[in-house]
Amino acid sequence: MNINWYPGHMAKAKRLINENLKLVDMVIELLDARIPNSSTNPDFQSLYQNKIRVVVLNKSDYADADKTKLWKDYYEKQDITVLTINSLNKKDIQKLKKSLFALADEKQKEIKQRKGINKTIRTMVVGIPNVGKSTLINAISGSAKTKTGDRPGVTKTKQWVKVSPYFELLDTPGLLWPKLDDKNTGLHLAYTGSIKEEIMDLDEIVFRFLEEMSLLYPRHLTERYRIQDLDKKGHEILTDISVNRGWLQSGGVPDLTRAAKQVLDEYQAGTLGRTTLELP
Repeated sequence: MNINWYPGHMAKAKRLINENLKLVDMVIELLDARIPNSSTNPDFQSLYQNKIRVVVLNKSDYADADKTKLWKDYYEKQDITVLTINSLNKKDIQKLKKSLFALADEKQKEIKQRKGINKTIRTMVVGIPNVGKSTLINAISGSAKTKTGDRPGVTKTKQWVKVSPYFELLDTPGLLWPKLDDKNTGLHLAYTGSIKEEIMDLDEIVFRFLEEMSLLYPRHLTERYRIQDLDKKGHEILTDISVNRGWLQSGGVPDLTRAAKQVLDEYQAGTLGRTTLELP
């Protein structure tokens, strides 16, 4: 399944990010803790040159804690600052702010020593669509200064947000890459809502999702949907779920489209249990 999706606002977002690179001292790369590899945009790699890099694994409350630790160790071995958070948890946000302010203070002192000026440290927040950038910025700033939503593509332009007299954040539009050649990457982005449903075959996406879940987290499926036999194809598992939940069309025919949407919604909301689909 190749997904080709690079609308005009994506190209604009890439230009906007590149144009503002010279203005920032730090880059926060926000990743989905369930799919750290797939939510890492290769186009962002050039952003980190001569910048402080911070990796933030968001939605960690939805992720498998043991696998999250493996990812944390993976980044720390590369001397990359990494934090795991739930951007809706106040304690997590306070922990993140403390780390960011410490890095900013260190950078500010370095600039003061070199140039003799008190410089405001500007930080760019980057990430794929629907990973929670605007929610994170609002949580750090303590007010709803940027638009948020549970669908990709809410942020269309850049927004500077002043957090303190010496620390500012730049919210940027979510940026995917022009062509997703790797099938698993495309699927994982689809599962977590980073690709709009309108461009997907929803039933096919959920068939693949159920097959992957039956291998990695079978207990989640049996507990949530009361199905025992998972040694089946995805469409057969979805049919069983549809029947068990009573999602039927006239004549008792399983409503697979309704079932597919519900399963995907429940996964994206974290109600299927904690999962991480990728390892370092």
